[in-house]
Formats: sequence, structure tokens, C-alpha cells
Amino acid sequence: MKSPGRPSTRREIERLFWGEIAKGLTSEDAAVTVGAAPAVGTRWFRHAGGMPQISLTVSGRYLSFAEREEIALLRVQGAGVREIARRLDRSPSTISRELRRNAATRGGKLEYRASVAQWKADLVAQRPKEAKLVVNHRLREYVQDRLLGVIRAPDGTVLTGPQVPEWKGRNKPHRNDRRWANGWSPEQISARLKIDFPEDKSMRISHEAIYQALYVESRGALKRELVACLRTGRALRVPRARARKKPGGHVTPEVMISQRPVEAADRAVPGHREGDLIIGLNRSAIGTLVERATRYTMLVHLPRAEGYGTIPRTKNGPALAGYGAVAMKDALATTMATLPGQLRRSLTWDRGKELSAHAQLTVETGLPVYFADPHSPWQRATNENTNGLLRQYFPKGTDPSRWNTDELTAIATVLNSRPRKTLDWKTPAEALDDHLRSAQAGVATIS
Repeated sequence: MKSPGRPSTRREIERLFWGEIAKGLTSEDAAVTVGAAPAVGTRWFRHAGGMPQISLTVSGRYLSFAEREEIALLRVQGAGVREIARRLDRSPSTISRELRRNAATRGGKLEYRASVAQWKADLVAQRPKEAKLVVNHRLREYVQDRLLGVIRAPDGTVLTGPQVPEWKGRNKPHRNDRRWANGWSPEQISARLKIDFPEDKSMRISHEAIYQALYVESRGALKRELVACLRTGRALRVPRARARKKPGGHVTPEVMISQRPVEAADRAVPGHREGDLIIGLNRSAIGTLVERATRYTMLVHLPRAEGYGTIPRTKNGPALAGYGAVAMKDALATTMATLPGQLRRSLTWDRGKELSAHAQLTVETGLPVYFADPHSPWQRATNENTNGLLRQYFPKGTDPSRWNTDELTAIATVLNSRPRKTLDWKTPAEALDDHLRSAQAGVATIS
């Protein structure tokens, strides 16, 4: 048996790690939650291809690390095998076998240490089994050809298809880097084997075994580059909870629409606004701000940043399209600065990442920002309806970035001058004056 060296992270911790992964946490966050280093969690996740290779439930017939620590303490205190068994509610033969098999033997002495005993138990518990695709070369070639979607010309020659860049390892490739679109899925391969080889029982494999051969590094049956042939193109399997988890970390319970002042709902007080983006061609956009009480609309110019179209797009690089978090925050701050403080009461936005810098926007302008619930555009009905009207001026498939600030202001003026159904049209200033007069009248009536 090899030397244990530095005690490794216990399998109990790894089981807890995979339990956190199943809840939707990232590998780094799950590792920190269970008390392991983030790098360890990343290594566990990548080596396993996103799939746990150990059972997440442990039978009570096996000793736990806590029980092994108790055995070590009682052994140092001089307790006998039957005394230890009675305190742990275990069979004496279990304790005797544990002390004999998993004792530390370095230095020629039999000393029981919990960490060494746990390492030996985990080592013996491993059941390495050679993958079927490693043993059966004919089956492996069949699976690889179907995954690659091998296409043959009428004369029988194989067409290589598009040249695929070198596989990077973690992120799925762009769609223009994908292989033939008619590559088979593992489910199709597994089902077709029964038709092509009805009498040969050795030519059988489940789709899950094919996925594990692709994702798990220790399997070594299929080349990891073949994950680019899958329709999802994922290099790692994504837990269902994480797949259902939408990217909205900037939306916290404190900024949900349920926390918005009640006065914003009845439209009695002007100054509460709703906002969103109108997306155009080539990643262009303009911002829309609609006041709830008067439906007064303002358009926010979002010019593209310098270098757009010339600097290649890079992962986690600067947002050059014009509606990144910083650019959006600056544009809204500039627009809202033109309004008096009484008309800057709140802003309700969609859950887009473009307003992930909302906290800084609130600090700079004093404008509290709230976000609608997921899949609830009706909570911002005023803005949604106004965006529908604005599509008359910015049809889908056009590039709204060609309009400058003055032109957008002119378009907003034309829209604001149009009467709307069931609306006694007023400007924000007129609505504010009416609100102040009604408030003063109420105070006078009370006095």
C-alpha cells in the first residue's frame, strides 16, 4: 500500500460537496460551504465531469470518520475492544477488524490514527472497473463515428467537414466552431445498436455510459474533444438545479418590486418610473424610461464604446456594445440628473444584467431601483406598452444606435404629444403641481 502522505480531503466532505452542487451552487461556492478550498472543489468537479463518482449516501454499516476519531481517543485512554464497541454501539469484531486493518504501520509500530484509518478505508472502498468502451474496440469505433457524424460521399470517401479549432477544455464552443450538425446523440446511438447488431449482445451500451466516457477523465474511453460533437457542446455536465438557476445575482430581496413604495402602485404620485431596453441589430440598444402617473417617456442614448467592431470579442472583456453595466449606469445617471428631485422617486427595471450596477446608481443619484419578478412583464405594463409603440419608430431588425441624443429626444417629444387611451394627458410638471395642490387642500381641510 502506498504511503498516505498528506491526509487528503475525506470522502464525507466530498459527498457534502456534491450535495451542494445538486442545490445549484458553483464548484467554488460548494467547496467553501463544506470547508474545502475552492481549488479543491474545482478539481473535483472537472475531474468528475460534473457527475459525482461516489455514492452520496453511506450505509450505516460502515464506520464514519467521527467514529474513527472516537476509537482513536478511547484507544489512547487504554480502553479495550469490547469497551470501545459498547460505547460506539458496534460489534466487537468490527472494532477489532478496524484496529487490525487500518492501523498506521510506519516505524514498525501499530498505532491507530483516525486520519490514516480513514485514508486506508477510502482506498480499499474504491472499485475501479474498466470501461466497456475501453475493452470493446469495435464498439468504441462505432460510437465515435456516430458522435462525429461521419458523412460519406457517393463514392464512399469520408467528408471531413468543417475544421474545428482546438478544444479549450471548459467552455462550450461557439456555434460557428461546431462539427457536422447531423452528429448522433448518445440516446440515438444506444438505440441504433440494437437494430444494427440484433444478435451481438456485446454491441450494447447505455447512453449514460457514453456520457460518462465523454465527461469523466478517469474513464479514458473516448476523447474529451468529442464533447464538441454533442448538441449542447458542454464540456462538463451541468446540474439541473444550476441549469434552472437564472443569472440574477444582482437582484436581491431588498430590491424586489414587492419592496417598492405603495404610492407607486396607484399612480397618484408622479416620479415613479419604469425602464427597459429596446434591442436592435448588431447588439445595439436604446433605453426607455416611462413615468407611471403621466406616461411621460424619455429615451436614453446608448452609444457604442470605442473599439466596437475592431477589437475582437473576448470572454469577460469590456462591454463595447453600449449597454454594459457601467455604461448603462452612467447613461441613466446623466438622464435622471436633468429631472428635479421630486420626479426621481423610484425606478422599476427588468431583471437584465445591464442594470447590475444599480446600487452605485442609487448612491450617485438618490434614485432607488427595484426589479420585477421573474417572467412577470405585466408588473411593468406601462413600459412594455410604450415599448410596443416605440417599435413604430425603431422596428425590429434596425440599428437604433444610428440615432443621436437630439433625435431620440425629438422622437420622445412626438410620442409624448400623442393622446393615449384612458389618459388625461399631462406633463410631469403639471402632474406634480396637481399633486401638490391636492396635498395642500387636504392639509387645509384637516386644519
